[in-house]
Amino acid sequence: MPRVLVNGPASWNILVRLAALPEPRSQTLVASSHHDGLGGTSAGKALTLAALGVDVTLRTALGDDREGTLVRAALAHPRITLVVQEAAATERHVNLMADDGSRVSLYLELPSPPPGPFPSLDGIAAAVLDLADHSRPLLGAAHAAGVPVWCDVHDDDGIGDYARDFAAAADVLLVSAARLADPRAYLADAVARGCRLAVCTNGAAGALALDADGWIEVPAASVDEVVDTNGAGDAFLAGLMSGTLDGLRVEDALARASAAGALAVTTRDLGAPTATIPTLDRLAATVPVRRA
Repeated sequence: MPRVLVNGPASWNILVRLAALPEPRSQTLVASSHHDGLGGTSAGKALTLAALGVDVTLRTALGDDREGTLVRAALAHPRITLVVQEAAATERHVNLMADDGSRVSLYLELPSPPPGPFPSLDGIAAAVLDLADHSRPLLGAAHAAGVPVWCDVHDDDGIGDYARDFAAAADVLLVSAARLADPRAYLADAVARGCRLAVCTNGAAGALALDADGWIEVPAASVDEVVDTNGAGDAFLAGLMSGTLDGLRVEDALARASAAGALAVTTRDLGAPTATIPTLDRLAATVPVRRA
């Protein structure tokens, strides 16, 4: 299996479970549960890819602090090579998680590492460049090296500036439907610009994808219980990349992605760190992906 570069955030978070997100007024609420744990979209992708047998170089920013030590320990995996950009403090959030899957993330620390040397792109089959300023220089570097760029722009609305460079550079683009007024127009614009595959996820409603051959409808894989949606999108991308690296048809890779996202919501761990290819493919076989 070739090596993948993942560049972007890893954090140590406080996750608070509530029945519903609070209204914007003064009030006292009682959490149904809470715990500390690994966070960060790049960490979730790296752990899930590693579980699926992909060797990963994860480049992220961490501080020399308690939280950084916890992140390093949580990312210890024989398939993950951790490349750390030293920062003043490790990224930290308070994530409010509602029973309906909605979430509010409150940033406590947001690291701004000084510019560091580029990671080597030799032997890299694909680069997952997540939303972070230290990912921006790699967008052009990866293209110059002939390395396919995968970008997860999360809840991009198609209007704000921060995600524009990432969406424009992506060979494979993943976005959430959460803030898109017209997902089809967003995906069509991405493919018209040269994106090979653009995918919009929509929680329990599944996903919609577009490539040069047309639209693809991806149902959500069915699971018995939703425990925590944290990292489901990261697992979806990891499943899609795993299938792509394995040479699957795009429809079959998307079915594996749906299975990975579904498996992620059955645990409170970030992403799907215990996933296996046989487990995913058994679940993927129940996902009727079809060309629209």
